[in-house]
Amino acid sequence: MTEHDFVSLTYDTNIQDGKVTWESPSNIALVKYWGKKKDQIPENPSLSFTLSNCKTITTLSFTKKETLDKSFTFEVYLDGGLKEDFRPKIQTFFERIEQYMPFLRQYAFKIETKNTFPHSSGIASSASGMSALALCLMSVEKLLAAESTVQVPEDFFSANYFNQKASFLARLGSGSACRSIEGDVIVWGNTVVIEGSTDLFGIKYPYQVHGNFENYQDTILLVDKGEKQVSSTVGHDLMHNHPYAKNRFRQAHDNLADLKVILESGDLNAFNALVESEALTLHAMMMTSMPYFILMKPNTLEIINKIWSFRQKSGLHISFTLDAGANVHVLYPQDQSQEVLQFIKSELVAYCQNGHYICDQIGFGAIQNQ
Repeated sequence: MTEHDFVSLTYDTNIQDGKVTWESPSNIALVKYWGKKKDQIPENPSLSFTLSNCKTITTLSFTKKETLDKSFTFEVYLDGGLKEDFRPKIQTFFERIEQYMPFLRQYAFKIETKNTFPHSSGIASSASGMSALALCLMSVEKLLAAESTVQVPEDFFSANYFNQKASFLARLGSGSACRSIEGDVIVWGNTVVIEGSTDLFGIKYPYQVHGNFENYQDTILLVDKGEKQVSSTVGHDLMHNHPYAKNRFRQAHDNLADLKVILESGDLNAFNALVESEALTLHAMMMTSMPYFILMKPNTLEIINKIWSFRQKSGLHISFTLDAGANVHVLYPQDQSQEVLQFIKSELVAYCQNGHYICDQIGFGAIQNQ
């Protein structure tokens, strides 16, 4: 598919107002994407587990304008409070997607959103937030198209087209958001390793996954719940002149090929080694950029060392990964939950801010609230 496949017709509709709500989860990349081209195109492919409990719930209300103007009209609320500092990002998002959502200037929107986890703390709140908004806009488009006097192609109303376009739109708001539409394993970025992969949107992983990864657990240790010191956008941009960028992009393709074998075989030792290496490589790229920056905190390193020591002593299949932040995602099989959770509570929670952590697991994508 190409971008042209997502360009919509102008709808002739009499719908005056409405409201839609979507819950969309965050995701955690196992093979990381770091660095992007124009229009949110990734420099390398990535593979992620969709989460279940860490999600954004967004309600989009829309009212037809009495007089058309050239502006985008919207208000954004987070947890019931007006968030003016969200406006620039939503404005940019609307500008990017207008050619694919021709009704945007015809309606006034109220965006009400809330997270089940701390915003901007390295749990990919932009991924769940932008994917939830993209899904709401897709539902609005579907309502308008259903009432339109202009004929719409039959496949427009298919679930496959809906999800692909939602992922495509979400990517234009936040790259990793395209991996939050579906689950449980999602690939984004064109690679010869994965059939059907594309830079335009995320796809469901099309190959066999071993039973060892069913209901895989992710306990997120909230080392720092504050705003990140450096935004992901700034970090991605620093890859343009990074001395190790080309080797990193090549490494991601190689690791995705290796992970494909691991997911089929169920080799948890190899899984642990690969995902931890990917996490540390991501942070190594940040520390070796110019300007350089460190998003890990002292407690992040304490937790990592505790995990390594516990794994060696216990023989359990516990590992970690990191997003572009200080928080630690502790990964482990469901059948080892009891022992690992006991370890987390007794040894790791002390390193969390206010003792806070979130128990999550692999999920299966976004849900529309009726």
